[in-house]
Amino acid sequence: MSKIDKAMRILIAGFCINLCLGILYAWSVFNKALVSEWGWSAADASSPYAIATITFSICLLVAGILQDRMGPRNILILGATLTGLGMVASSFAQSVLMLNITFGMITGAGIGFGYACLAPSAMKWFHPSKKGMVNGLIAAGFGLAAVYLAPLTSTLIGEMGISSAFMILGVGVLIIAVPLAATINNPPAGYVPAEPQVKAGKAPVKVKKANDISWKAMLKTPQFYSLWVMYAFAAAAGLMIIGNITNIASVQANLPNAVYLASLLAIFNSGGRIAAGILSDKIGGVRTLMLAFILQGVNMVMFSTFTSEFMLIIGTAVAAVGYGTLLAVFPSLTAEYYGLKNYGTNYGVLYTSWGIGGAIGAAIVGYSMTHGGGYNLAYTISAAMMGVCIVLSFVTKPISEQKAAELSAA
Repeated sequence: MSKIDKAMRILIAGFCINLCLGILYAWSVFNKALVSEWGWSAADASSPYAIATITFSICLLVAGILQDRMGPRNILILGATLTGLGMVASSFAQSVLMLNITFGMITGAGIGFGYACLAPSAMKWFHPSKKGMVNGLIAAGFGLAAVYLAPLTSTLIGEMGISSAFMILGVGVLIIAVPLAATINNPPAGYVPAEPQVKAGKAPVKVKKANDISWKAMLKTPQFYSLWVMYAFAAAAGLMIIGNITNIASVQANLPNAVYLASLLAIFNSGGRIAAGILSDKIGGVRTLMLAFILQGVNMVMFSTFTSEFMLIIGTAVAAVGYGTLLAVFPSLTAEYYGLKNYGTNYGVLYTSWGIGGAIGAAIVGYSMTHGGGYNLAYTISAAMMGVCIVLSFVTKPISEQKAAELSAA
């Protein structure tokens, strides 16, 4: 096998592993079943998912640090194993506390350990001019998981019950993701990715080599704080729509059974990751973000007027594409600005903004419901946050070569 063949195998394996790690997206189905079949309260049924997302964010940072030092393979195998074992253990859980531990902590930790290792390894196998495409495809696997996991989980619960569904999905992760994880590794020392093919007569693609900057030095750059705020605010707006779309459809358009909007979100979310990744390779990451912010900002301004099914579908698709763009472009910008050597740690630090963004989105909805009696105030606040992101995208520039050299030497 040639090196480019190995690169493609790494990329395909990473995509497939994320299709398994996206088991997190199956929780909405488990949530509904726990309430309707086991009689749990909505709060109790939601708590394992909430704990899993927090654990996921924390472990992604920890795993980023470890994989920078030890390489991705063992950390990824650990992540895939924990994800599967957590699901298997959840099949024996009969209480909220037990499910908080098995799914919330064990599976959540596994997803964080696994997700952290895929993009950095894949990017090292490809030419730097392809980092957007690589990140987009890797991230798309995680997003697309919802398309097949939601109906699969629903069928399993309907045919065999909640406990058996946990068991089967967990065993599936162990059988598929763990062997694939064993194939992921960093390229050998001295490896140089193949140059991308260009049309006859065109100059080869040249990309400036990024300096490798540590997380401590990264925190000394204004670009990091600009990226952090943009990520947090844009994620808050996207997650606000994603987390509430079925309720929004019921309130605004009198569509009480618009569950299909969740699948629509998953498809456009994943498509947005791939399209934005490819676009960022052509026009740059910050410009791609700017376009997404403008699109999302206009969408938020108009969302309260989406009272028909057709307009709500359009608004949902735009929100999903805007959110998906974040998951493809911010990893690429992290590698572009701060290098690949410490990428796992650096992106883990930046990714804290995603967790904060989710909390902001939930708080906005709660405040809007309390003070406005609906979602209109949430849309207004989200539009204002997108305005801040647009301004920041105008002023955020790459780190100068002199400054980057100074930081990498520090």
